[in-house]
Amino acid sequence: MTFDGWPAEALDFYEHLEADNSKTFWQAHKAQYEHAVREPMERLLAELEPEFGPGKIFRPNRDVRFSADKSPYKTHIGAYLTAGGYVQLSADGLACGNGLYQLAADQLDRYRAAVAEDVTGAELERVAARVRRAGPEVVGRDSLKTAPRGYPKDHPRIELLRHKGLIAWQEWTPGPWLGTRAAYERITGFLRASQPLKDWLDGHVGPSELPAR
Repeated sequence: MTFDGWPAEALDFYEHLEADNSKTFWQAHKAQYEHAVREPMERLLAELEPEFGPGKIFRPNRDVRFSADKSPYKTHIGAYLTAGGYVQLSADGLACGNGLYQLAADQLDRYRAAVAEDVTGAELERVAARVRRAGPEVVGRDSLKTAPRGYPKDHPRIELLRHKGLIAWQEWTPGPWLGTRAAYERITGFLRASQPLKDWLDGHVGPSELPAR
């Protein structure tokens, strides 16, 4: 089956889950989640796979071990693509991301070295500008308030150097389009537009080589 967006019942499910995030609600409405939320995401990932690689849906349960918020369920469905990319649906609408959200220590060293170097740093600035012109934002994560150790505060790319993660991100508020093929077009449009950023990160940062925790 082709992916034709998410029905209104998907947003309705998450609106009610936000109001009653309980095991009782989840069990009573699990069929709605499976039919209206998860199955469309599975169809989407199947269609994306030939161009963007296989995808995997994140589990709906929250990890509450170290959180003051003990709500058992996530109020969104998220999926990632092994070749790069993230898709999320919630009551607030659709969102997509691409890049490196959280840099490991060795990745952060390579990222900062590439940003600081004149040729590769200038290339990242051009790439980020190109992605922004296409629609997505380019945003940093967990940014330092000052210059990282070893780099001058007046470095021409100090804003980029402060980031501990860098992604392209785009959000769309709900509308009738979300239940149509237009949802697929927006997702694939984002993934193609954000690919230059992913390519730069792959080429100059790459995966972490540290042992898994």
